[in-house]
Amino acid sequence: MFDWQDLYFFTVLARTRSLSAAARELEVEHATVGRRVDALEKALGLRLVDRLPRSRPLTEEGRALAALAERMSTLATDVERLSRMASIDVAGTVKVSAPPSIATHCITPNIPRLRSLHPRLNIVLLPSTRLAALDKGEADIAIRTVRPEENALVRRKVGKVRFGLYATPSFRTLAEERWTFIAYDQARDHLPQQAWLHQLRGNRSVVFAASDLASQQMAARLDVGAVVLPTIIGDQDSSLVRLPVSTEGPTRDVWLVVYPDLRRSPAVKVVMDFLVGCIQAEPQLG
Repeated sequence: MFDWQDLYFFTVLARTRSLSAAARELEVEHATVGRRVDALEKALGLRLVDRLPRSRPLTEEGRALAALAERMSTLATDVERLSRMASIDVAGTVKVSAPPSIATHCITPNIPRLRSLHPRLNIVLLPSTRLAALDKGEADIAIRTVRPEENALVRRKVGKVRFGLYATPSFRTLAEERWTFIAYDQARDHLPQQAWLHQLRGNRSVVFAASDLASQQMAARLDVGAVVLPTIIGDQDSSLVRLPVSTEGPTRDVWLVVYPDLRRSPAVKVVMDFLVGCIQAEPQLG
């Protein structure tokens, strides 16, 4: 009998088409991937890959096995998801991924209310700008500001994030041509709020950039410059005021996403209703 772990390594190699890419995804050395594939070939008595200097193309038998293994991978994912659903029902723990602004300023303040209604229900809140991989169990429910494209997910639009330009009251007294700005690094130029900032500032300088909003907000409090923030953050910060601007800030839809089978879990359903209630009750997200 072959080792199932060897088959898993082979499926990653078949999908990524190179030892280096497979090794990066699996977080192992190149040699480990090669050793696993060699062991699978020996156990099956088949040659699955051609060993060329710069690539590992699949043989005909390798392509046939990869097609079979892809279906097995889907089955394994379904089994893992079923297991997570069962454990949620028993343990009463639900993992929720959400953008930091929503996690901190909308969800967390309402946790005491959820605890009073369901004292045996626990939420693990995962604030992150990265999209959690629900199929890998990184979260059970996700709040996103990017429309989910995965067909297997149940998605529901539940609100909007709005943006404004903020600075200290003393900064507001400066002539507009002297304004300086705080932004994300250039890797985030694709974001609507970053594009709006660049539109507003024109030729004026970005004097500080950070990859997280908390650092940008702190810099604005210290009079470093003007910063674009979600209104749910900026309007609640007593150290900052909203600056007058020539165009309205962008909006981003807020989506709640979950897998259909997890949605049938009583604990997940309660948390989904709780999250929707939090967002829809928040004026800045309505």
